[in-house]
Amino acid sequence: MTAIMTNPQERTRFLRFAVVGIFGAVVDFGTFNLLVSLFSVQAVLASVISFLAAVINNFIWNRYWTYPDSRSRPVAKQLAMFSLISLLGLLIRTPLFAFLEVQLTRLFISLNIPTMGFVTAVFLGHNLALAFAVVVVMFWNFFVNRYWTYNDVG
Repeated sequence: MTAIMTNPQERTRFLRFAVVGIFGAVVDFGTFNLLVSLFSVQAVLASVISFLAAVINNFIWNRYWTYPDSRSRPVAKQLAMFSLISLLGLLIRTPLFAFLEVQLTRLFISLNIPTMGFVTAVFLGHNLALAFAVVVVMFWNFFVNRYWTYNDVG
């Protein structure tokens, strides 16, 4: 963490990784909400599918924008490394989401929040649980990918 604060190049990488993460979150949340709302996919399964869509998006952006100087490994090997880190992140995210989604949905239902269009207690529970899980996994992904997948950059 100290290198990010003191090294301008690392700070730029972290900020780019965060921007890619925001882009990935849009893909993640958009896919999740489409699957749940339009196709009635169960929330935990929709979370897994949306996560995978975001992983593909994030790998492409990180390889070509965040770490353009990371080319010592073939793209397939680097994708495999990135995917492994992401799958481990999914193992962190899924139980965390599953637990929080139930708890937050119950909380918002008990608060008797009035429905505002598509914003219901269930929608809030799903999305706040997903947001928390995404933030936790973003930090995991950055640090492990920086020091393993993209360790060939200076």
